[in-house]
Amino acid sequence: LASLIFQLRAQNQVLKKGVVDEQANSASLKEQLKMKDQSLRKLQQEMDSLSFRNQQLAKRVELLQDELALSEARGKKNKKSAESSSQLSQEQKSVFNEDLQKKIEENERLHILFFEADEQHKRLEAELRTRLEVLETDAAQHQAVVDSLTRKYTDTIEKLQNDKAKLEIKSQTLEREAKDCRLRTEECQQQLKNLQAALGSRLEESLCIINEKVPFNDTKSNRYNALNVPLHNRRYQLKLRDLAGQALAFVQELVTALLNFHTYTEQKVQIFPIDSATDTISPLNQKFSQYLHENASYVRPLEEGMLQLFESITEDTVTVLETAVKLKAFSEHLASYLCFLRKILPYQLKSLEEECESSLCTAALRARNMDLHRDMKRLTAVFEKLHTYVSLLALPSKKPEGLLRTNYNLVFTNIATSLHGFHDTLKDISKHYSQKATLEQDVPTATQKLITTNDCILSSVVALTNGVGKIASFFSNNLDHFTTSLSYGPKGGTEFISPLSAECMLQYKKKAVAYMKSLKKPCADSVPYEEALANRRVLLSSTESREGLAQQVQQSLEKIAKLEQEKEHWMLEAQLAKIKLEKENQKLKNSLSGHLTETVQECSVLPNVAEQKKEIAEKSPREPIKSTSLATKNKCLLKFLLCQAPDAESREDLIKNHYMSRIAEVTSHLQLADSKSVHFHAECRALAKRLSLAEKSKESLMEELKLASQNISRLQASKISYEDQLSMMSDHLCSMNETLTKQREEIDTLKMTNK
Repeated sequence: LASLIFQLRAQNQVLKKGVVDEQANSASLKEQLKMKDQSLRKLQQEMDSLSFRNQQLAKRVELLQDELALSEARGKKNKKSAESSSQLSQEQKSVFNEDLQKKIEENERLHILFFEADEQHKRLEAELRTRLEVLETDAAQHQAVVDSLTRKYTDTIEKLQNDKAKLEIKSQTLEREAKDCRLRTEECQQQLKNLQAALGSRLEESLCIINEKVPFNDTKSNRYNALNVPLHNRRYQLKLRDLAGQALAFVQELVTALLNFHTYTEQKVQIFPIDSATDTISPLNQKFSQYLHENASYVRPLEEGMLQLFESITEDTVTVLETAVKLKAFSEHLASYLCFLRKILPYQLKSLEEECESSLCTAALRARNMDLHRDMKRLTAVFEKLHTYVSLLALPSKKPEGLLRTNYNLVFTNIATSLHGFHDTLKDISKHYSQKATLEQDVPTATQKLITTNDCILSSVVALTNGVGKIASFFSNNLDHFTTSLSYGPKGGTEFISPLSAECMLQYKKKAVAYMKSLKKPCADSVPYEEALANRRVLLSSTESREGLAQQVQQSLEKIAKLEQEKEHWMLEAQLAKIKLEKENQKLKNSLSGHLTETVQECSVLPNVAEQKKEIAEKSPREPIKSTSLATKNKCLLKFLLCQAPDAESREDLIKNHYMSRIAEVTSHLQLADSKSVHFHAECRALAKRLSLAEKSKESLMEELKLASQNISRLQASKISYEDQLSMMSDHLCSMNETLTKQREEIDTLKMTNK
């Protein structure tokens, strides 16, 4: 922006200088116009004087002519005098004629000069007027341009000042953020130093412990580590099975493409260059077609071998080169197919040569046949390479020492390069065969059967090319996985796993799985969240009620202790009363034996009445007890007892028993009321605690709601500010683009005007 401002200022100064120069030129032209007007006025004055002089001379000539006429008339009268006067008049006439001639010439010359001066003045005036108009229009245009530029520059300066202020604010915020970042980096560096120090100390401690406590580390030596049982990598097995499944699909596509290629090639041999339906083909082609007819017995086993290899790779097995026994069967099937290719290769080459020797073969078709001749040799060579490398990979399953561990990576990379070479060879075959098919269509003896067969062969070759391309890309993409994980061993070791250790590892894996299954127990059903919350509330209330019950138990224990003391006291009194009763019984044995029996029966009835009262109180403990009815009942009972008891001591005993029963009833009612009051008190405390918890949760939720509303307002404000900033920046960019386009246009117009 600053550079643009400087450029605009420089352009403004240049435009100002141009305007000043044009104004100076217009002023000089105005002065020249004034001078020309003055000279024109002088010439007009001279013209006026000359015309006046000319009029005077014309009048004088007329006078002289009149005088001449008079003199001629007089001369007729006086010839003599006429002769003399004629001489004089002739002399005067000659003088006048000369003078007149001079005046006429001078007048003519002055007329010419006046006319020329007038024409020149008009021309100059017209030129000057046109130039003045042009200069005035230019000056007006320049003034308009200067005004527009000044307005634009003022607008741009204001916008740039606003941008400068915004950028200063932004720079300040960025400086603050940079300071914060520096502080954070310092803190992080300090934390990193502390962590490094802690980790260093822990490393030293662990090294010391290892050196002191570990007497023998068998992972350092590969020989000792090879004796350890390796871990079973389930993820690796699943990955390898997935890769084997993809390879099986690709091999199936390859097998179908090879079957179609060999079958359609057999049909082509039967048709071209000699059709077997119309004429007998050569013995070479007959033998070649016979061999091609057997292609399924050599191609199908490739798919079967790959399928067996895929089925051997499971989750519970250990798949490495030393344990992949089915890879040997696949290599054998590949070897049998290679023998089939070697067997048909000479016949195929001879068949192509025979096509070249036929009369129907043109030069271009012969060249394509020779290209296919070379491509078939390359195809067989590529299959030989692939068979060699696959047999090398299958060797460790039979003889582990047959292939060194260091050569595994090289074998895999060579397989990848061979597959890419196989793909390139098939591309060349497809290209050359398509060219050959187009040339064979132009042969005069070409039939529809030949064209369709060529199309089928071409489609099978294209499918074969695509399938091999997929296999090559698949092998290249997974080359790292094959080279790093096809053979593994114990932790920390670099030796390959042996089949014996693999079996041992699988046995231990089965034992571990069985042990884990025996340990595994079904997990209890989890409690739902709402039920857990309800249980928590119940637990809180139960804790409160438990505290109340504990207080109630304490109070009841105290009451029981008091009642025990009272019981002991009343037991002693009962013993004393029994002693007194025995003495009285001995005294009144003879006289009051019948009465005592009645009193005993009444005493036996009274406890039954007390028990009935207790049952009624237990059945209806919640019914209100009226004091008046109880008092009346007590009075009636006392009167009844007093009436029934004849002796004073017996009456005391009956009254005592009655009040004891009443005390028992009252204590039971009191205990029931105490238990109810304690229960209600515990419930009130639990409800109060629940209320306090609910208020606390309400306060926390209100605070969270306030924070959420504040965050929402902040986000809305930041959103509005960001939208304003974006709109301002977009407006600024639009205005800057407009100014740049206008400045470019002005520069272009100024350049054109300068030119």
